[in-house]
Amino acid sequence: MRDAGLLAGIRVIDLTKLLPGPLATKHLAEMGASVLKVEGPASDGQEDGTRHMGLTRADREAGRPSLIFRALNEGKQIVEIDLRSETGRTELLAHAREADLLVEGFRPGVMDKLGLGWEALHALNPKLVMCAISGYGQHNAWSHRAGHDINYIAMAGVLEQIATVEGDVAVPNFQIGDLMGGTQAAVSGMLAALLSAQRSGQGRFVDISMTHEVYRHHVLARIALAATGRTPAPGRDLLSGGAPCYGAYRCADARFMAVGALEMKFWRELCGVLGRPDWIERHWSRGLVPGSEASMALRAEVAAAFALEPMAHWASCFESVDACVTPVLRLDELAAHPVHATGQPPGVAAR
Repeated sequence: MRDAGLLAGIRVIDLTKLLPGPLATKHLAEMGASVLKVEGPASDGQEDGTRHMGLTRADREAGRPSLIFRALNEGKQIVEIDLRSETGRTELLAHAREADLLVEGFRPGVMDKLGLGWEALHALNPKLVMCAISGYGQHNAWSHRAGHDINYIAMAGVLEQIATVEGDVAVPNFQIGDLMGGTQAAVSGMLAALLSAQRSGQGRFVDISMTHEVYRHHVLARIALAATGRTPAPGRDLLSGGAPCYGAYRCADARFMAVGALEMKFWRELCGVLGRPDWIERHWSRGLVPGSEASMALRAEVAAAFALEPMAHWASCFESVDACVTPVLRLDELAAHPVHATGQPPGVAAR
């Protein structure tokens, strides 16, 4: 979402590195906030590690950081401040006195040891909002443990659910913990706290645990556990592969089609395109139990049908059919597709 007027006048101090925090503050910048990104001296390894991720020969020759660093920090003012020094801490406090928001991603306790914790900053600037993004939260038995995205989604019960019917775990190339548990949760919490601070004059401390935020959003599997007393079996639940009307099907060219015909009206349309009206009543809403022997048998029949033709054929067949069936596109194919190539991206606009 880009709208440079939404947060105009909001001043943000960004002490974060890598992905979750920098992307969160980039989103704030895209909404008009002024973001000051603070990095420690590169001479002793305090700079943001993404400066070196995927660094190309062209980057080195141009004397610039990597593309990922440039993309995540576009539109920010970048300064070097050594928070380990008294001079550096004094400089940061001067910035914090005038800021609306400070976000950090150190391990819990580091900011307090530096004399820059919540109590100190709140006393300095009562309206300041402070957000801390960590793997397991500020007050948890695992607060001081290191981790990465794969660890957070593992500890939230999500990784176990991203598995085949055989139970093989698939590691997603989309950082669920970092992006949903970290970035988006932080943006949501920071915006709510900023609104509260504007109304009350009092800042808030926003404690973002990437593991707990992912767990909080692990809604359907948690409800299934509460309702049945069991964790959904990988590849056997309604939305994980146990229902023929919802899943990814391999085509003749080894590409895939994504089928989301959850509602009966969409399933009916799908059956029509596949030329199998006899399948229409074999739907979860008509009593076909997801993950059952009958359901998995029908899934195999649907898979056999899609395997007869390449993805382009099926994409063409479903192009004008309202059945929630789409091709599984690669990133390099998106720009040429009408959903991405035309119109304005979604966002906030005056109407």
